[in-house]
Amino acid sequence: MTSQKNKQHSQVRKARRAGLVSVILVFLIIIIFFISLNTGSIYLTPKEVIFTLFGQGTEQQALILFDFRLPRMIIALLVGMGLAISGTVLQGIVRNPLADPGIIGINAGAGLSIMLFLSFFAVTTTISVFLMPFLAFFGAAGAALIIYLLSYKRSEGISPMRLVLTGIAVAAGINALMIVLTLRLNPETYQFLATWLAGSIWGSNWQFVLALLPWLVILVPFVYSKATVLNILHLGEETSIGLGANLEKERRVLLSSAVGLAAASVSVSGGIGFIGLIAPHLSRQLVGDKHEYVIPVSGLMGALLLLLADMIGGFIKQPEVPTGIIVAVIGAPYFLYLLARLKD
Repeated sequence: MTSQKNKQHSQVRKARRAGLVSVILVFLIIIIFFISLNTGSIYLTPKEVIFTLFGQGTEQQALILFDFRLPRMIIALLVGMGLAISGTVLQGIVRNPLADPGIIGINAGAGLSIMLFLSFFAVTTTISVFLMPFLAFFGAAGAALIIYLLSYKRSEGISPMRLVLTGIAVAAGINALMIVLTLRLNPETYQFLATWLAGSIWGSNWQFVLALLPWLVILVPFVYSKATVLNILHLGEETSIGLGANLEKERRVLLSSAVGLAAASVSVSGGIGFIGLIAPHLSRQLVGDKHEYVIPVSGLMGALLLLLADMIGGFIKQPEVPTGIIVAVIGAPYFLYLLARLKD
């Protein structure tokens, strides 16, 4: 009886801690969001931002705020959330802390599809904008299928480390193919794609927001509904089977969800990596391993990190630094740190 009460108290404490962390993250997002409204090539004072939000600004200020900055910042929030939750799912299903849609090749597969599309068609119509997440999904799904098949062994199933190493190799091959393809492009398209591959929130208008939003609205609640399954998978294959989990079926469903979140995000942001690696780790350190807490906190953490990186890029006027490079400056050392810990 006492043990059950202690367990209930522990769960209540974890829930309260997760709630407190979420409130703090939302507060930080609001602060960074408001600072970002003032950041860019044309400076707007806080007073001008407030007046413009309430319809009292000039036409130029309204154009800057509503047509350029707000959609870009909302895309940064959505992409950060999508990549972070995708990384959380991948780390959960393969039980490897190094799993990330950018590291294991999913982003590269999505990028190859988008690159082929942009090489032949300009993103100037509403149809092409809404088509891009689907194209990215097919490319990412193809890469994920190749990685899954190369990593799977009938006698052992999926080895977490083998999956990550296979993903890194597949990503390297796809990136090499993309480099070869860029050599055949005209200078203007090459410059755009080079920036896109580095990770740049280039789809900064409301059409891209509407193209990305449905993917998150559908997939994020679905992934959250699978939190218990992720908790069971985290226990290991033998324990999961003993608890009645259909491992391969659940893995495929969750992997498809992670691929969808990553692909839709990549289609409007380019090759931004490491968000799906950093956000889940920081979230687990703050709220523990239960996925019903990790998933929402990780989404908020990813949104905060990418919005912060985009804001830092906004302070650098000349030359403009892609958001993905700023994230990589933080993420690459963190990846090496995690790799060193695993070796120990």
